[in-house]
Amino acid sequence: MIEVVIDSVRVNLMSPSRLVVLREIKGERYLPIWVGPYEAESIQVALQEVEIARPLTHDLLRNILTQFNARVTRIEIVSLREDIFYGSIVCEQNGRELTIDSRPSDAIALAVRAHVPILVHPDVMAVAGILPEADLPEETSQTPPDDAVDQAPRVDETGHRLDVFEDFIDKLDLDDMGNKPEDSPPDPTG
Repeated sequence: MIEVVIDSVRVNLMSPSRLVVLREIKGERYLPIWVGPYEAESIQVALQEVEIARPLTHDLLRNILTQFNARVTRIEIVSLREDIFYGSIVCEQNGRELTIDSRPSDAIALAVRAHVPILVHPDVMAVAGILPEADLPEETSQTPPDDAVDQAPRVDETGHRLDVFEDFIDKLDLDDMGNKPEDSPPDPTG
């Protein structure tokens, strides 16, 4: 498994989805994962160590695990199937290791609270990992799909990310370009 840290949580103004960017500790690759706004907010609150009056969902999960004498030891992003990431929360309880299926966004939010490592399976990093100088700038301007939660960014067969261009072209109204009367200069002859 490859250990990563949270590099950033990014906002896309065109969508409610957020992008969590994980950075490989002993390498140069990044792993971007689209997450929902609530999970992103939960991750950011924990990263910034903001005090909340009442427990958020991920705080509640941590509290429940503690009450059942379970300790989170690590979280894992274990696979990527049909552009959806799959994760696990690995706990230790009374000498037994328990693996709990989880969305990566929820697992990451819990990892920040429990101060445990975030690990990515090498196959996932090989398929979805990107190098910053080649891919990261394009990634931050991309618009996620409407149902983007724990999804990999969409790429074409050459590996280029095209969603931002497709969205722009789809919004163009080429038939009306320049044909509006208010856009025409006044006729000086009257």
